[in-house]
Amino acid sequence: MKRLHALLLSGLFSLAAAPVFSQTLSSVPASLAAIDPKWASSFAAFDEADKLKTPAPGGVLFVGSSSIRLWDGLETQFESLPLVVKRGFGGSRMEDCKAYLSRLVVPYKPRMVLVYAGDNDLAEGRTPQQVLESFKSFVKGVRAELPDTRIAYISIKPSPSRAALMPSIRETNSLIRDFVGATDNADYIDIFSPMLSNAGTPRAELFREDALHLNAKGYALWRSVISAHLPARLTATSASLN
Repeated sequence: MKRLHALLLSGLFSLAAAPVFSQTLSSVPASLAAIDPKWASSFAAFDEADKLKTPAPGGVLFVGSSSIRLWDGLETQFESLPLVVKRGFGGSRMEDCKAYLSRLVVPYKPRMVLVYAGDNDLAEGRTPQQVLESFKSFVKGVRAELPDTRIAYISIKPSPSRAALMPSIRETNSLIRDFVGATDNADYIDIFSPMLSNAGTPRAELFREDALHLNAKGYALWRSVISAHLPARLTATSASLN
């Protein structure tokens, strides 16, 4: 009898505990998933930089692929902004920026976040619609955690080495431009158009020898275009987010 009683109690305990265990697993945010090994060194570098000097909240944050990572001196390119944070990881996609939002954006509590991504998505075979959906998820994630943060999408650039992708690049940029146009506190920054020649082809003089990454002249153009979309003046004190 005692054995039967013990078995009944054990069964009841298992039934009661199972939903709790299941609920605990389902409540773990996907954004806290382990960093992919190929990005481990990049995120380790971000963590180390934050330990040496934690960026104050309320700054302007640039995230995205190698076009952000390779922008030398980005943090000091915009004189009117006392706080610019660069968190680019080479080879990343819009999908990755979405996936690591909790590590890439949320901790910095920026007044504004600018993202350059989608280039590598298309090169790997993803469709313009899939890039748009990844960006929508990125926006949704930022809005959920930082509702007052302004979001700007830097359009996909026309690289000579990826000329075959031009139709997809144009379509992706158009889809995201339309989405941003219907989204509050968001901006679309067109760097695609000024990087084309009069003939409508990528301007080779803006790129390094690999015909994919920008040279100093290319970044000077980016700086000129992006400057018009940034806050005229921002101070770490007045811009601080709670």
